[in-house]
Amino acid sequence: MPISSETIKTVTAQLYDRALRGIPEDAEAALRSASLSERNETARHTLRLMLESADAAQRQQHFVCSDAGIPVYFVKVGAQANFAGEVRRAITEGFAELVASIQPPLLPHVTHPLTLERGYQGKGMPIVTFDLVDDCDFVEIICSPKALGSGRWAALEIFTLPDLQVIETFVIDTVIKAGAQPCPPVVIGVGVGGTFDYAAKMAKEATLRPIGQRHSEPMVAAMEQRLAEAVNMTGFGPMGTGGDSTAMAVNVEYCAGHGFTPVAVAFNCWINRRTRARLYNDGRVEVLE
Repeated sequence: MPISSETIKTVTAQLYDRALRGIPEDAEAALRSASLSERNETARHTLRLMLESADAAQRQQHFVCSDAGIPVYFVKVGAQANFAGEVRRAITEGFAELVASIQPPLLPHVTHPLTLERGYQGKGMPIVTFDLVDDCDFVEIICSPKALGSGRWAALEIFTLPDLQVIETFVIDTVIKAGAQPCPPVVIGVGVGGTFDYAAKMAKEATLRPIGQRHSEPMVAAMEQRLAEAVNMTGFGPMGTGGDSTAMAVNVEYCAGHGFTPVAVAFNCWINRRTRARLYNDGRVEVLE
């Protein structure tokens, strides 16, 4: 039984809707943990307000943040998955139907980069990345709406044969430049190596990793730990109120490359918006987050 375009349309719209009305369980747990360990009284109060705001949004089915972002999807296609219909068109139609029906209404955040005209449609919207996964009979779809605060401060630079100190210094410099603008505590994704475009993709996908899950390679895991400690020593704190809680996690991914080494840094704000579902050939839909 093939995965229908109607199912894809419905599921992708639902994922976007859910991403706006709550925070993932791991982000909630990280914020609660920070509210207990944070030494700054103002920061502790701010963290409690964040948790209360997220809880109220979920209970009352409001948006956690008025900036609903733009639609961004990561689609991992199993090599044994079967489709009926057009996938990208289904996602586009799902977003259009959501725009027409969602309450409260979405603000028109989709912006033409040359004319600055704003609306709900545009070239390349929704942004969808496809990856093929071997030995898999399902399609996994991740929705991670990208808002202005976190999107504005992403950065990428290309180095020639950098050592770890050069890479880590660039990450920290990027965090310092961003300050409190990405709405901390943030999740920071770092992509190292590959090519210009692939480093940016790795950085974004690194922000989607569950909080607390370290890289499988000890050297990279140690790098993540050093960076997280350094970021939290900047003192920006929750929403810039000061304190120890600037990052919930720093996640690093890397890829072999040439002598030139791109390093990309991406941010997810404290809401850490991401929802995920798997669609199976037998018609099942499994909601993962």
